[in-house]
Amino acid sequence: MLIPVQRWIWSDADRRVQKLLRFSETETDGGRDILRAAEVTSDPLLRRLYLEHAIDEFRHGVLFRHRAAALLKVSPCRSNSGFQGDWLTPGGHGLDDLQVDGESDSDMLAFLHLSEKAAASRFTVYRDVMQHDPPTRAVFEEILHDETFHMNYTLMQLARVEPKRHRRHLWRARLSRLWKVYLRLATGLSGILGSMLLTIQYFVLLPPFAWLAKRAARRELSGWTIVSPGGSESLDRQY
Repeated sequence: MLIPVQRWIWSDADRRVQKLLRFSETETDGGRDILRAAEVTSDPLLRRLYLEHAIDEFRHGVLFRHRAAALLKVSPCRSNSGFQGDWLTPGGHGLDDLQVDGESDSDMLAFLHLSEKAAASRFTVYRDVMQHDPPTRAVFEEILHDETFHMNYTLMQLARVEPKRHRRHLWRARLSRLWKVYLRLATGLSGILGSMLLTIQYFVLLPPFAWLAKRAARRELSGWTIVSPGGSESLDRQY
């Protein structure tokens, strides 16, 4: 349903550069977290797979950054403002600030599987709406191959680590992601509603107060005001 929105978002060269740079940052941050997961896991097979996964994430960050730099050479980015739509369909997946040190292998694999699955779905949409930019489309196409591998290996390893309870871990990770999606949407909507309310207050409530202030200012006498001799007392106490 969001394909028309994404086609409009990616049609602008400035937004394309900004989103690619954010993707690069997110992929690199995710690679650091997966590298940390390789350090803390006690499973030698997972350690090797995590290292390969982290290398892929770092390479994705480089691909996105190089493509953004190439677009900047052709059309320099004019502004950082404008609608990006990140809260509707967030770009990149990363680990959503997951505390890697406190997660078990099964929870980590379940979270990674769902993250890679969501990233593959979003990148497929981005690839499909990039007919007007074949080089960027090729970048998404290349990254999609890695995302498919990441999605498959995390599910296979989860079934190996937790053969009887791997579905339970997937559902728990799915509920956690749904909660984060709700928070993301709520944050975006609250920002829009807050801007609307502030605009209404500015144009509806502020003018009457400004008019009353000007009216009161006209009643004030200009210059010094003479105080009667009996109206002042000695300043030898606080009140």
